[in-house]
Amino acid sequence: MNTQRISSRHGLMWLGTSLAVGLIISTVLAMGTVERIKLANQTIMVKGCAEKLIDSDVIAWSASFSVQGSQTADAYKKLKKDLSTVLDYLRKGGVPEEVMTVSSISTRELYERDEQGRRTDIIRGYRLSQSVHVRSSELEKISRISRECTDLIEKGIEIDSSTPRYFYTGFDKLKLEMLGEAARDARRRAEQLAKDSGSKVGALRSTSQGVFQITSADSTEVSNYGVFDTSSWTKKIRAVVTVRYSIR
Repeated sequence: MNTQRISSRHGLMWLGTSLAVGLIISTVLAMGTVERIKLANQTIMVKGCAEKLIDSDVIAWSASFSVQGSQTADAYKKLKKDLSTVLDYLRKGGVPEEVMTVSSISTRELYERDEQGRRTDIIRGYRLSQSVHVRSSELEKISRISRECTDLIEKGIEIDSSTPRYFYTGFDKLKLEMLGEAARDARRRAEQLAKDSGSKVGALRSTSQGVFQITSADSTEVSNYGVFDTSSWTKKIRAVVTVRYSIR
C-alpha cells in the first residue's frame, strides 16, 4: 500500500517537472518567435546617390532675321535675299546643308501711331521674319558661329543669334547605369547603419526613384521637380534613389 502511494507521488512529481520544463521551453520558443517577428517588422530607409560629369555631344542653335517693307511683296524679296546670304555664310563656315532647317515666314502688320503714341488702324508696312535652325555634333564650330554670325549686321541683315543649347544623346542609357550605382550606394549606407546598431540588412522592402538633376558642372542647384540644364557644355548629372530594407 505504501509502495503504491510512493510510486504515485513520484509519478506526480515527474509529471509536474515535465510540465514545468515544457512550459519553460515553450516560453523561450515563444519569446524567440516574438523577437523574430519584431525584427522582421523593423526596417531601415536610406537614400543613395550617384554623380557624374559628362560632355554634351549635340548642339542646337538658331538665328532669326527680319525685314520691313511698305508692301509684303517688297519685304519678301528682301527677306529671300537675306536668307540666301545667311545660308551662304553658314555653308562657308563649314555647316552642312543636312543639319540646317529653315522655318516658315511669319508676317506682322505695322500700324501708324497718332500724336499720343496710340496705335491707329492705318497699316504703314509689314515685318517679315524667318529663322535658320542648326542641330549638329560639331559643338565647337557651331558655338563659334553663334558668336560671330552677328557680323552679318554689317551687311544690312537684322540677325538675332540665340543662345546655343547643349544636349547629351546617351542620357537614357546613362540614366539606367546611374540608378544602379545609386542603388548600390544605398545598400552600402544601409549596411553601415545596420552594423553600427548591431543589426544586419535583410530583404529589400521597397525602392523609389528620385528626380534627376542635370546642372552645369559647378552648380549647386537642387529642385524637387528636377533640373534639366541645356546652357552648359559640361554637365553634372545626379541620380537619387530611396530604398527600404528589413533588419535582422
